[in-house]
Amino acid sequence: MGQTPARKAAKAASGQLPKRKRPGKAQREAIKQAQAAKSVVPLPRGSLRAAYPGTCPACFKDYGKGEVITKVTNGWGHPGCAPRQLSAAEREFARNKARIESGETYRAQKPSDWRLGSSPSSTRPAR
Repeated sequence: MGQTPARKAAKAASGQLPKRKRPGKAQREAIKQAQAAKSVVPLPRGSLRAAYPGTCPACFKDYGKGEVITKVTNGWGHPGCAPRQLSAAEREFARNKARIESGETYRAQKPSDWRLGSSPSSTRPAR
């Protein structure tokens, strides 16, 4: 039998809460899935989970469905097989190193107009 409103009010006043019904099996599974989805660690940027099994084009090893994969040079493969992305500082360092090694060290530096074995006054006319 149901409780009367007066009895419900009396229980609430005494601190007793009405019994809650246990969720059904479908609801319990939905709650478990929602909790599991919250606890999943986010994937690294540029990565995703494989929708189907495949082969890594870099190392030719197989990866299964649901494994984390990332863009490799010519397809999708293991994150460890992908070339490492350089930071902005590393890119600038590599660019400067290449300029120094090619002889183009400074923006203002121009090739010398001095003739070998001559003084600066006997330079070639400006081009």
